[in-house]
Amino acid sequence: MNRLQLSARVLFAGAFVFLLSLSVFAQKAEPRGPVVVQPGAPGQPTKRLPSSTTGNLPPPSPADVQFMQDMIMHHAQAVEMTALIESHTQNKALRSLGARISRSQSDEMKFMKQWLTARGAATSRPMSHMPGMDMSNHEMLMPGMLTAKQMDALRKAKDDDFDHLFLSGMIQHHNGALVMVKDLFDSAGAGQDAELFNFATDVDSGQRAEIKIMQSMLAEKSKEEK
Repeated sequence: MNRLQLSARVLFAGAFVFLLSLSVFAQKAEPRGPVVVQPGAPGQPTKRLPSSTTGNLPPPSPADVQFMQDMIMHHAQAVEMTALIESHTQNKALRSLGARISRSQSDEMKFMKQWLTARGAATSRPMSHMPGMDMSNHEMLMPGMLTAKQMDALRKAKDDDFDHLFLSGMIQHHNGALVMVKDLFDSAGAGQDAELFNFATDVDSGQRAEIKIMQSMLAEKSKEEK
């Protein structure tokens, strides 16, 4: 190996080490956490904020909070109704529908509780503040909810009688949820939260679709009985 070749190799090795050191330095210089930037006002530059910076949710409308709290209780009764299906009827179509309602409303209850908790709100309202509360017999009468007498009749019914009471009762129940959604959007300043808006819209469309299914099932049962 001549001197020219040796010098070339030394220069190449030195350049490699230099580039490697630059790469290591750049990696160390990179911030470990995520980069958080705050957009500046028109004509002003953005600002880099500490990686520990967290966003604050805007305060929800009181009507939003009440809607979520009331809908949790409303859904709870629907789940209670579907829990009776397995022991009260052999109707496969009704069992399938009941499982669908129970699953979707249980998931929605979890979402509503998380939504309220994230905003520092209680997941239920004091009983004395609930609309339609009859303090003499502690009966909840939110839109569409079944009365104590209706629930007792449903528990005592079997087979075809149960099917009829369940379908008519759940249609009543779902219609009540539609009223609650309408009341929410009719309230000034309510329904502006993006998550709540999407949720309430889904509740409205989903329960309208289930009402149509149950109405068809009731109509079919009426034909069979004639």
